[in-house]
Amino acid sequence: MTPSQVNPKEYSTIFYAGGHGAMWDFADNKELADITSEIYENGGIVAAVCHGPAGLVNVKLNNGKYLVDGKKINAFTNEEESEVKLTNVVPFLLEDKLKERGAKFEKSGLWQNHVVTDQRVITGQNPQSAKSVGEAVVKELNK
Repeated sequence: MTPSQVNPKEYSTIFYAGGHGAMWDFADNKELADITSEIYENGGIVAAVCHGPAGLVNVKLNNGKYLVDGKKINAFTNEEESEVKLTNVVPFLLEDKLKERGAKFEKSGLWQNHVVTDQRVITGQNPQSAKSVGEAVVKELNK
């Protein structure tokens, strides 16, 4: 299924999985950004883990603000990117870009499980956070 085949009204949640490819594939994908903003503005949940939050950096809401603006967010950190020696490979540092968009970036030490939930946006820091992000989504869905 391609993004153009997705009807956001049929979904209560969108989840962005991580992996370094997300930095190139998600960040500038306008169709995914539009789907994400519509799901969120319809009362849905937006979730992402590791590099998946790259899909959130250009999501704008109807009020013109970035989705992450003013929200507690986390993702793969600058320190983790440095540790895997890809700081000069990725198109941008995810932590820095989220902060530029107004996110209140939270993080733990390297490779620690860290999940943040703020106003139906659920983000996890790294692969170790994936299970906890899933559990947080289920908890939010059950509210």
